[in-house]
Amino acid sequence: MLLERDDVNPDKPHLFGRTPLSEAAREGQERIVKLLLGRDNVNPDTPDRHGGTPLWWAADNGHEGVVKLLLGRGDVNPGRPNMYGQTPLWSAANYSHEGVVKLLLEQDNVNPEMPDDEGRTPFSCAAENGHAEVMALLQPSTSAIHSTT
Repeated sequence: MLLERDDVNPDKPHLFGRTPLSEAAREGQERIVKLLLGRDNVNPDTPDRHGGTPLWWAADNGHEGVVKLLLGRGDVNPGRPNMYGQTPLWSAANYSHEGVVKLLLEQDNVNPEMPDDEGRTPFSCAAENGHAEVMALLQPSTSAIHSTT
């Protein structure tokens, strides 16, 4: 009902700069994400004050369904880092979201070797946290295969 009102901006950020789409993506609310992505007045790649985009938040929390929805659009940059240099892949690897890591590695403009501002790569984050399955996905030879397909 709110989206039908002319005086409601569905892309208006709150105090921390997150938009309703970012919040829905962060919480894994696929139905709400679909609804918002269907609107012309919602930017699917808007960063918050710390540079986290809806895709970054979905990846950070392991919401594969939301990640798929966002990656299905041509106007979402899957390699965009936040203000700390942490990409969606970096965050997914850090928290061992194996399914999200696989989805992101299939994207052309995702660099699996990109370090954050402290020099930590997705692989080193996975190693530091003992995520063997994610480490296997991020092995340089495996990553090279994914980035060329």
